[in-house]
Amino acid sequence: RGFTLVELLVVIAIIATLIGLLLPAVQAAREAARRMACQNNLRQLCLAVQNHENTKRFFPPSAAAVAEAGKSPWSGQALILPYLEGDSLFKRIDFTKPYSDQANKDLFPPNGVAAQRVDTLICPSEPNARAVLDSATQLPKHFPLNYGLNTGAYFVYDPVTKSAGGGAFAPFTRLKPTTFTDGLSKTLAISEVKAFTPRCQDVLAMPTKAPDSPMAIAGLMGPNWSVDGGHTEWVCGRTLHIGFTTTFPPNTLVPYDKDGMTYDVDISSTREAVLPAAATYAAVTSRSHHAGVVNAALMDGSVRTIRSEIDSTTWQALGSRAGGENVAVPD
Repeated sequence: RGFTLVELLVVIAIIATLIGLLLPAVQAAREAARRMACQNNLRQLCLAVQNHENTKRFFPPSAAAVAEAGKSPWSGQALILPYLEGDSLFKRIDFTKPYSDQANKDLFPPNGVAAQRVDTLICPSEPNARAVLDSATQLPKHFPLNYGLNTGAYFVYDPVTKSAGGGAFAPFTRLKPTTFTDGLSKTLAISEVKAFTPRCQDVLAMPTKAPDSPMAIAGLMGPNWSVDGGHTEWVCGRTLHIGFTTTFPPNTLVPYDKDGMTYDVDISSTREAVLPAAATYAAVTSRSHHAGVVNAALMDGSVRTIRSEIDSTTWQALGSRAGGENVAVPD
């Protein structure tokens, strides 16, 4: 005999229950695989940084090559391309010119270096892994990234004194292993960031002392605002695009309320030597699409999963290369 309606409904209910039980497990397994792939990207990036040091005898600067007023420098990520199987891209770059110089004709559309996706720079969990389009031509102009260089706690660079922050990477500065007196195994190298981060830049009123909480700088938001302008250009040596600072712990909400919306914002006083007389202070937070954590690599190449609840003092201590802190690295 055939199924009765009641039996059919029971079978459907059982199947629906099984799907309801299995789907979260499948999703969790997929996210675990993405997290492992993300960690592998960080290992590859750290290995590239180490190979750069082995070859050049210094670690790559966060912002490199030419710096001219009003023009942007190249990123540290661009400098390690040869060690990421990106030698063909690397050879297309003219490092004698600023990255934003239009004379660097191979950079921009229609076949620009800046618009190329570098797979090792993209986390598998990033939902916005897409090119930035040129507003005039609608051709791909830039590509974002998900792995930022540690440029310090808050102070990044002063073009007048040529002094730089205390992070693992610094603009226009060739750091050597001997400068890491805290130890390579206790210094953050690279951590996750979200692509297309809301950002405010050229906020010249930012304090020179690191804020204790996001609310301390909430009133400064607004100037040079972009709803999705941060971490969108892997070639650009500005911390807002290719770095992070340890001002606030990972995934801290830095709120900016505008037009009835609350945005989670990165903020910078200026753009590393673009304004030649102004120092750069930046609160650029490490964020990820992994719930409650970020993946981060230390300068010795080890990779850790850092909880969002990490003590801010510990996070900032891990961000310094020579702060003298006695800090335990989270397992």
